Amino acid sequence: MGDQKLDLEISRFVAAPRARVWKAWTDPDILKEWWCPRPWKTEVRAFDFHPGGAFHTFMSGPDGGESDNPGCFLDITPQERIIFTSMLVGGWRPASPWLAFTAILTMADEGPGTRYVARVMHKDDAERRRHEELGFYDGWGACITQLEDVARNIS
Repeated sequence: MGDQKLDLEISRFVAAPRARVWKAWTDPDILKEWWCPRPWKTEVRAFDFHPGGAFHTFMSGPDGGESDNPGCFLDITPQERIIFTSMLVGGWRPASPWLAFTAILTMADEGPGTRYVARVMHKDDAERRRHEELGFYDGWGACITQLEDVARNIS
């Protein structure tokens, strides 16, 4: 799958069944509850969940900070994998994002829970370092913890 030194990855055990993790990821009303580290909030502006469909979130922080994140779903394997990118928007239209990446999220059964792996691929080392310096591990890690909390409490 290319040059893995350009990737950032988090692999975590999530103490919730895979079906609940999948639901937390694929229901935009639930997604907005965990998608960005609290106390920031997420608005889901588009969630057209199919390859080529728009995936657009807008985050706002308590200090007035904002992060606009339009993107596009590339591939979906139900209950197993979601791939999306910031380099396209809905309908496969090219974009010029503030941070260019493609994310591959996988979910697999692991005992009573789920092995959740988020791998984020970058076009070059500068972009990978920039994403890491912006707090990739802390931010995405906090979101996975929030995902776990939400997934454990949905039916």
